[in-house]
Amino acid sequence: MKIVKIILQIALLYLIFMLGSWIQKTLNLFIPGSIIGMLILFILLATSIFKQEWIEKGSFLLIKYLPLLFLPVTVGIISFPELLNIKGVLLIIIILISTALVMITTGMLTQQLLRKRRYENE
Repeated sequence: MKIVKIILQIALLYLIFMLGSWIQKTLNLFIPGSIIGMLILFILLATSIFKQEWIEKGSFLLIKYLPLLFLPVTVGIISFPELLNIKGVLLIIIILISTALVMITTGMLTQQLLRKRRYENE
């Protein structure tokens, strides 16, 4: 029963992804369908139309195995070393800077949300 529940939750997430992709193709938007799907999911969760429990175990499973999805990309990059010449060094610098910005932004936002939660609980 647990496996069926997880499969249904992943299917629900996939349907939201497909809805985002359909919206992107139909309206010919420059924003990727996966981002639109994430926005739809966020709005559904924020407005309590969706309950977190409906997708919790399925999303945890996907996040648990997420690193496996990056292996083919890494192998593909290693197979083409000419991509990592001069432009590759610039690419690495851009990746490091953008990763640092994401980490800093996430940390600051998390701290603000935790402070807000503490004030609400007092």
